[in-house]
Amino acid sequence: MSDTETTAGGSSTVHDVAILGSGIAGSMLAAVLARNGVKVLLLDASSHPRFAIGESTIPYTLVCLRTIAERYDVPEIKTLATFTNATKVLGPKFGVKKHFGFLLHHEGQPQDPREVNQFGTPGLLHEASHLYRQDTDAYMYHVALKYGAVGRQNFRVADVDFDDAGVTLSTAEGDQYRARYVVDASGHRSPLAEKFNLREDPCRFSHHSRSIWNHMTRVRPTDELFDRAPEDTPPSPWYQGTVHHLFERGWFWVIGFDNHPKSRNPLCSVGLTLDPRTYPKSADMTPEEEFHHYAARFPDIARQFEGARPVRSWVSTDRLQYSSRQCAGDRWFLLSHAAGFIDPLYSRGLSNTAEAINSLAWRLLDAVKDGDFSRERFDYVDRMQQGLFDYNDSLVNASFISFSDYDLWTAVYRIWSWGANAGTYRLSEGLFKYFKDGRDQHFKDLEKAPYPGLYWPDHDGFKGLYDSLIEECLKYEAGKVTAREAADTVYAQLESANFVPKHFGFAERDLRFMIPNAKVMAKTARWLATEADPVVKRMMQGNAREAVKAKLKGRRIF
Repeated sequence: MSDTETTAGGSSTVHDVAILGSGIAGSMLAAVLARNGVKVLLLDASSHPRFAIGESTIPYTLVCLRTIAERYDVPEIKTLATFTNATKVLGPKFGVKKHFGFLLHHEGQPQDPREVNQFGTPGLLHEASHLYRQDTDAYMYHVALKYGAVGRQNFRVADVDFDDAGVTLSTAEGDQYRARYVVDASGHRSPLAEKFNLREDPCRFSHHSRSIWNHMTRVRPTDELFDRAPEDTPPSPWYQGTVHHLFERGWFWVIGFDNHPKSRNPLCSVGLTLDPRTYPKSADMTPEEEFHHYAARFPDIARQFEGARPVRSWVSTDRLQYSSRQCAGDRWFLLSHAAGFIDPLYSRGLSNTAEAINSLAWRLLDAVKDGDFSRERFDYVDRMQQGLFDYNDSLVNASFISFSDYDLWTAVYRIWSWGANAGTYRLSEGLFKYFKDGRDQHFKDLEKAPYPGLYWPDHDGFKGLYDSLIEECLKYEAGKVTAREAADTVYAQLESANFVPKHFGFAERDLRFMIPNAKVMAKTARWLATEADPVVKRMMQGNAREAVKAKLKGRRIF
């Protein structure tokens, strides 16, 4: 194909890849492709900077971002992988994230200190943060432009036409652009989903939730809500992590950007997610009134938001979940939220996006070289992304079911936390191998897994444990077992499984705070040496060795 082609308005250049949407997903992919010589067109109906949520990072996200940065030689992506780097490059606007914190509430009652959980993000290995998205997204957009992507803001696509040579993107005013391939990263209102009628109706996901959110000032730090004994006080302050206030069939989030002394950002991201079948949307209340209406049901949550002030208009949604019957076609791909969405409970949005970009990018680079943009080339990315949606759906659905009983919830929590960690160890192994010899095959080998989309996608034992958890929660919801019976079944499996670490907290039923000390780590090390599944032993010991090496050099791994 020639590099130029006559069009009505717009540009005569034929781009290799057009990307719809310049949020963090589209801009990151654009930066990767442009850095590696691809002619990229990055279109967006809006402009930067702009408000966005999806601010909480998880260790898997950080390793995936570092992987993309190293694999595709875009060092700027590493800026988003640590709190220190983000603050240094973009300014002190980001919150620290030292843990995932969960507090279960019951209507009209003070929060019970025995019904809390905290899982620490290990500071030596991963330095998580709360991303201030209007800055990170604009930053990635400008990184993409620096590497040569052509950006067009305030460009609303009215029509997308495909032919044997490529795709034409047009505005209502008649401006047109040509490309050989198009990635839709525009989100829920995806032009390609609409054109090809890709949305499943009804949505296939089991989980149901709607949401209300905003940024606020003067949000009271979570720790000031309680005066508790030392044994009921978590190792890390609640407000220095992502706070989840759980209640039956719903939860509030509190994500502070102002949660450390050096912050110059007075904002806190707050939101409420509800099952609309239990809590129908009110036609008589504004979103702000509805938010405070539900907060008022729980005394400690209400106190956290007393005197807090919103800084923008509230957002209120209908059901959040939507799904697509396919993510890939000849010359097109639906990326991340253009394809589907579940719920922000486990901060999977950016993580899933980064994982999809990592697998999509190398295939697109090959396709640009040989001209084969067929659907089959991208079949794995489609299956993997659909798997990310489906497994997250079953996990969040089980979580909402379990919120009515703390004991059952802790079983869900432990399988989530270990699965997320095992997946992180697995990805880290691939990156450590790459550091040693620079072979991209290490990353491709990670795609050879029987359960794409599962946190730990190549371990049959974990897959069985996960399936059992989902089954027990569904049986409890159906009234076939009690919450105690369901929890007993899951805990029996956790305690007997040699692929679930012992002493650390992943299998210990009564342990509320999983931020282990030296004594616990020593016990876990002995368990690894004598009883652990060989795969778990290899992964955990390997990551520990890399952590020690990094500490001796005065740095973190990621």
